[in-house]
Amino acid sequence: MNQQQLFEQIQKKRSFLCVGLDTDIQKIPQHLKDTSDPIFSFNKEIIDATAEFSVAYKPNLAFYESLGSKGMESLEKTVMYVKSKYPEIFVIADAKRGDIGNTSNLYARAFFDHQDFDAVTVAPYMGEDSVKPFMTYLGKWVILLALTSNKGAYDFQFIEDKESGDKLFETVLKTSQNWGTTENLMYVVGATKAEKLKEIREIVPDHFLLVPGVGAQGGSLQEVAKNGMNSKCGLLVNSSRGIIYASSETDFATKAGAAAEEVQQEMEVLLKEAGLI
Repeated sequence: MNQQQLFEQIQKKRSFLCVGLDTDIQKIPQHLKDTSDPIFSFNKEIIDATAEFSVAYKPNLAFYESLGSKGMESLEKTVMYVKSKYPEIFVIADAKRGDIGNTSNLYARAFFDHQDFDAVTVAPYMGEDSVKPFMTYLGKWVILLALTSNKGAYDFQFIEDKESGDKLFETVLKTSQNWGTTENLMYVVGATKAEKLKEIREIVPDHFLLVPGVGAQGGSLQEVAKNGMNSKCGLLVNSSRGIIYASSETDFATKAGAAAEEVQQEMEVLLKEAGLI
């Protein structure tokens, strides 16, 4: 999927919502726990309930890897289900990989050849040769960690280079633009750092940004849109817990759909205000 196709989906659905499939076996409704594959059963219902309001899904790999081979099987079934029933939806592996070139090449093979994700989140700390192997796949995307929403972001990401005056996250943004293009490189920018989006947009005006932290983590959708939108929207805003755990009862999918629709309606207003629909 290229940038224009992604923007067309945003316009069509009047939404830039990414639903995070952070599916915790301990949090899914009790009645699903007796099924042969509780994680996939939960995901399937969530996907069917939210697909009309979402342009992307983002399974976080930790929730699946923690369950061993059964969890990975649930993940594969989830990705295959989206690809077969909702092929227009962008699917992100939230894996935060990044290792020496040969290892990254194998990670890329796992996510793009074996599992058919559209994108994978990658950590930039080891530099260009740890990121480039993911970019050799036509139509696939790297989503590079730039500025995260956790407290520990201040440990390293704001360290300032005395010569250039750039903070480390700004150096990541500036340097990495030489590794890819607006057609295969996005950036993670946490919604709780929405005030920084204006500065980030000055460095990467045309790249898509994946913005987690709206909803349960307290980020403001209005602030993200005000500071982060560009001429093609340029945003995928993720909500996980606020949607998928809207209810823990048998009505969980209905409530998740209603929560996703609520966010979509808010996004529609913001897209209209920006003149993008």
